[in-house]
Amino acid sequence: MHAIEKILAKAAGKDKVETGEIVTCKVDFAEINDLYLQTVYSFYEMGGEKVWDNEKAAFVFDHYAPAPTIQTAQNHSEMRAFAKKQNLKYHFDINKGVCHQVMPEAGLVWPGMILVATDSHTTTHGAFGAFATGLGATDMATVLISGEIWFRVPEIINIQINGQPQKGVYAKDVILYILGKLKSDAAVYKAIEFTGSYIDDLGVAERMTICNMAVEMGAKTAYMKPNDKVLEYLKERTDKKFEIQETDDDFEYSETHVFDISELSPQIAVPDSVDNVYSVKDVKKVNVNQAFIGSCTGGRLEDIEEAYRVLDGRKINNDVRLIIIPASTEIYQKAMKLGYVQSLMAAGATFTAAGCGPCLGTHEGLIANGEVCITATNRNFPGRMGSTGAKIYLASPASVAAAALTGKIADVREVLGR
Repeated sequence: MHAIEKILAKAAGKDKVETGEIVTCKVDFAEINDLYLQTVYSFYEMGGEKVWDNEKAAFVFDHYAPAPTIQTAQNHSEMRAFAKKQNLKYHFDINKGVCHQVMPEAGLVWPGMILVATDSHTTTHGAFGAFATGLGATDMATVLISGEIWFRVPEIINIQINGQPQKGVYAKDVILYILGKLKSDAAVYKAIEFTGSYIDDLGVAERMTICNMAVEMGAKTAYMKPNDKVLEYLKERTDKKFEIQETDDDFEYSETHVFDISELSPQIAVPDSVDNVYSVKDVKKVNVNQAFIGSCTGGRLEDIEEAYRVLDGRKINNDVRLIIIPASTEIYQKAMKLGYVQSLMAAGATFTAAGCGPCLGTHEGLIANGEVCITATNRNFPGRMGSTGAKIYLASPASVAAAALTGKIADVREVLGR
């Protein structure tokens, strides 16, 4: 069996599972974001009275943090009341950050666990060797009542990535390149394991970026075998006892794709699809109105650091708005301590509260009709970040910073060569 299958088998109380089999698994943790008040309503409609385990469920207020409308404020109020009534041990209010960042920070993600959340980018946590996937409101309500959920054991694709990236090329470039090659329907209800020498050497932040965007290929879940950097991160964060599952030597993947990224250039996804990807050198000189660094894909400390390296001691273009939203308050504080925030603000950046903000087009920096935004987020569909008449380009945080500096899409390698 594959490590993913062993995780599912253990959670289902079985010795073995096979592709296509339906299994009912015990959930280790359930997270509900503030888009999903309906989960609470469904919980009561199904006859729910008490959450199955008050230490294994949490709300995270991140999509509307702080609340931008009266309705979202009301939603928060009702969810807070539910959390209090249920005596939930963990609750992450508007002062914490994005769910996929604050959960690992709080020590609530570990290898071998089953993690479900009301967000498609829950695949992010495969970076820690977890089986992590998104659920809708109704399914999540059943989890809150029973502590269990069913899965179909997915086919597993191996994406092997080898080589050392050039200067100016980051994990976001790598996953965009792969998306461009395999396309957005490559892994519908399949699992993706990322392997190879490149993955073996990656730190936690870039591992999370790659697993995060596996869902843009339709993946049910993503997986990376934890390396020493992940284990060191976990040692500092969690006291959970965990077991890293090993894939059997004779396991056969449904597909294997091999990439060497040694010669890869910075990549960019152009409107209006995540898999519409080109080398940035082929898209240069497109004027931009807004540049955004943040979200569960591009708002970690390392991402802010890359922007700092590009912009320290410089000024952004007068015609560009640069918005930076750290993925968590902890990251925000660390970036301030390191001087990144001060330097980037001096360059002209606007910082706002940790959360999702404009990534999903709710607040804190929407774009107008006819505007162009380059962003370190994960989707560039029409209307994703504001007007349906706007254009969205996806790139690495470094490339976003380079565009903010020059006023147009640029090759960050040229900018870094100052």
